[in-house]
Amino acid sequence: MPSLAGKTLFISGASRGIGLAIAKRCAADGANVVIAAKTTEPHPKLPGTIFTAAKEIEAAGGQALPVVCDIRSEEAVQAAVAQGVEAFGGIDVCINNASAIMLVGTLELPMKRFDLMHQVNARGTYLVSKACLPHLLQSDNPHILNNSPPLNLNPRWFKDHVAYTMAKYGMSMCVLGMAEEFRERGVAVNALWPRTAIATAAMVMLGGQEAIQACRKPEIMADAAYAILTRPSRECTGNFFIDEDVLRAEGVTDLSAYAVDPTATLITDFFLDV
Repeated sequence: MPSLAGKTLFISGASRGIGLAIAKRCAADGANVVIAAKTTEPHPKLPGTIFTAAKEIEAAGGQALPVVCDIRSEEAVQAAVAQGVEAFGGIDVCINNASAIMLVGTLELPMKRFDLMHQVNARGTYLVSKACLPHLLQSDNPHILNNSPPLNLNPRWFKDHVAYTMAKYGMSMCVLGMAEEFRERGVAVNALWPRTAIATAAMVMLGGQEAIQACRKPEIMADAAYAILTRPSRECTGNFFIDEDVLRAEGVTDLSAYAVDPTATLITDFFLDV
């Protein structure tokens, strides 16, 4: 059976939510995880820090290296990657999970929030991938996985929050381009996106606690990510995966365990027409 035992993952935004869930799933194999995130002190509205995440990853069976890293800073990213390589001897997987969101229209959006979304989502993904790539190229099964949606040019997904859509699609365009750029060198570059809304701190911020009942748990993204990351990199690149489709391809037919409330009608996530 494929395994991530002894592999090293560099995950941006892994102190909570989907990033942490992926880290813990991979840690169950005995993987090493570099937790690259900003949260070092408890936040009144956001659960977890890089240090609490490290404890959870180690409890799941892996090794963890918590690194304070603002992915807007090239120096910080290069330093975080260097610390990961020094600690674990290389990097086999890069997961671009960190993201910024503000769902408002053009007239309502402050330019500083436009800049933040583009610096974190598009530029941050590009930068983290670039910093990890020299080490990924030395791995025997290297993967980059971006938490980003399929590229869908339906104006519906632009009209209410054009800046966020542009920034998020920047992550997806990294997949489109880098998958081809590094195809012959064996680095898999894929995107993973949920079919439904996921119960995270961001979802609480957007929809309140009531909306969480209509979400799935982050573990569905973690299990789907694990399935992708254990596939041969030369045979699995340039895909825009949807979590439940990945799991069904793995033979999972009952997804009810992933629902926060199995009786609730699930909310379909952004950027998916059906």
